[in-house]
Amino acid sequence: MELYQVSVFVENKSGRLADITEVLSKNNINLRALSIADTTDFGILRLIVDNPKATELILAENGFTATLTKVIGVRVPDTPGGLSVVLRLLSDGNVGLEYMYAFIGKEDERASVILRVDNDEKAEQILSFNGIDLISGDAFNE
Repeated sequence: MELYQVSVFVENKSGRLADITEVLSKNNINLRALSIADTTDFGILRLIVDNPKATELILAENGFTATLTKVIGVRVPDTPGGLSVVLRLLSDGNVGLEYMYAFIGKEDERASVILRVDNDEKAEQILSFNGIDLISGDAFNE
């Protein structure tokens, strides 16, 4: 399943996030999920959008450093323990987790989780074999 996030280098200055979201808005890019990790001087903004390749280009044209990163998206029951099943499967399969972030979808009673792992192919095989619902990039174009 192909799913890409856009990672954006963000200076830790007032207004930078507003600048990025305004550029995306003016170019009709729809944000589906986001996460930001920061330090004193900078942050990495991770975005799931409806058109990641166009977003990377638009941000670059507007002076932002952006890259595409392959990630895995899964839908899990929005109940206690829903995520632990996925994490146990990956751990038992010796797939390392680099980071993750979650959000609640509009369509059902499940949470959507974005995972960055050290072996996409192996993770997708393990999760699919065990009946975990994988999210393709097309799901964010709706």
